[in-house]
Amino acid sequence: MEKLGTTQEGAKSSSARVSARLAVAIALFGAATPRVAWSQSAVIETVEPAMRGGAASPGSSESRLGTPPGTDPMLLGSQPGGDAPLMGRVGTAGSRAPASISRPMEGRTPPPRGIAAPEALPVPRAPLYGSLALPTEGESEGPPDGMTIDQAIDRLIQENLDLRSKSLEIPQARADVLTASLRANPILYADSQLIPYGRWSEQRPGGPVQYDVNISHPVDFSHKRQARTEYASRALRVTEAQYQDAVRIEINNLYTAYLDILSARQTSRYAKASAEGLAKLIRATQMLYEKDRASRADVNQIKAQQQIAAVGMVDADENLKRAKRALGLMLNIDPEQAEAMEFQGTIEDRSPPPPPVDSLVEMACANRPDVVSYRLGLQAAEAGLRLAMANRYQDAYVLYQPYTFQDNSPFGKKSGTAWALGVTVPLPVYNRNQGNIERARINIQQSKIELANIERRVRNEVVQAAREYVVTAQIVEKIRTSILPASEQAKDDRFTLFQTGDEQQTVVSYLEAQRIYNDNVKAYLDTAVRHRRSMLNLNTVVGQRLLP
Repeated sequence: MEKLGTTQEGAKSSSARVSARLAVAIALFGAATPRVAWSQSAVIETVEPAMRGGAASPGSSESRLGTPPGTDPMLLGSQPGGDAPLMGRVGTAGSRAPASISRPMEGRTPPPRGIAAPEALPVPRAPLYGSLALPTEGESEGPPDGMTIDQAIDRLIQENLDLRSKSLEIPQARADVLTASLRANPILYADSQLIPYGRWSEQRPGGPVQYDVNISHPVDFSHKRQARTEYASRALRVTEAQYQDAVRIEINNLYTAYLDILSARQTSRYAKASAEGLAKLIRATQMLYEKDRASRADVNQIKAQQQIAAVGMVDADENLKRAKRALGLMLNIDPEQAEAMEFQGTIEDRSPPPPPVDSLVEMACANRPDVVSYRLGLQAAEAGLRLAMANRYQDAYVLYQPYTFQDNSPFGKKSGTAWALGVTVPLPVYNRNQGNIERARINIQQSKIELANIERRVRNEVVQAAREYVVTAQIVEKIRTSILPASEQAKDDRFTLFQTGDEQQTVVSYLEAQRIYNDNVKAYLDTAVRHRRSMLNLNTVVGQRLLP
């Protein structure tokens, strides 16, 4: 009994020492650990605003292509590799599930990419410096080996640096599809527990030391991966349509630059024709002066007009070179090489009229990439709702522990092995992604409104472009068939009377007739260029090449 009492007393003393050590350890841990208040809190995801208009910072990973319609960067959920294991108590009872399993939608993938269309180039007015006159020969389309507008479009698509940069957003969007389709990685866990400070023995029982190896594998029972992949695939199609729209706008900019060249070339021809007419007038005035039928002032006044025409020719030639350099910049051609290039084309309308307005509107709504992108954006918004519904539940985790080793050697017994199987399932009690589901539903309604708005705007643009085509064609025809012939006839009649020495027909009266004629020629050139632009603009607003 005395021995037994001694043993019990020793056990109590040992237990007291262990409790004291445990209390000290807890106190030290509590002093070193910040105090935490546990409570239920809302999970708020911070989303960086998408860069619009391609205004991304140099070297950044932000999209150069804007925000695609119908997409929402908050819809994509946690991605593979983004979960941190929740290390509970050691042993088979410790959860190996990620910490985010109790908080749906904690992470997100990068927002879907989009393409912002380039800004349209301003339409310049035809230069009015110097005098102009209609050439006797018709307008030439340029040298046979000159670059055509079709060749310019092909080179634009292949070599334009802005389009080449934006085209790389498409493979990046494909990479986003790949990222969205990746499965979550399993978690390998190994531990050793019940390791003594010293050694277990009969006098100091405990343990035995245990070694565990287990694997936790996620189970996507709500099909989030499929929903993510579908959503990213829809966003890819929107990005492709947006790139096509960027090409459409860039081709419209090419139309502007190409027509600037044709207009400048035609202005140069008109200026040379005016200079030749003034040279003819100088010869006639000089003959009258030699016959004492004109004064020296008349001759000098005509020479001054000739100098103005010469300056106008220089200005027209420089405008032509400037227009070539502008187009060369779009086609990625050096300025010196661009100035030496020749181009084929005419500002005259030699094509049949386009289809009726109703047919043009129907073609625009079916073919224009910006309308298509919004239509695809609506489908992306619907896929986003399905993704938000799938994200209501996080993955379940199945745990398989194929090996557990208990070391019984300190007790002189045979060691044992075992295995374990478990499952961790999140309970959607509080957070079922309600906010993002509601957001996705609103996004669908917003996408429908945006689609209706873009369709209405396209209809209005087509109607305006068609009216511009008709009105400018009528004005060009009126100036060419009525105004210019009458003005030219009046100028020629005054010149004939001036040559015959009619005292009532002075140089001043002839120059006034010449000025009126020049104004009419400038009006004709401006209107012809305007009509040619209306033809190309009709191609742009319809989204289809209808007129050459």
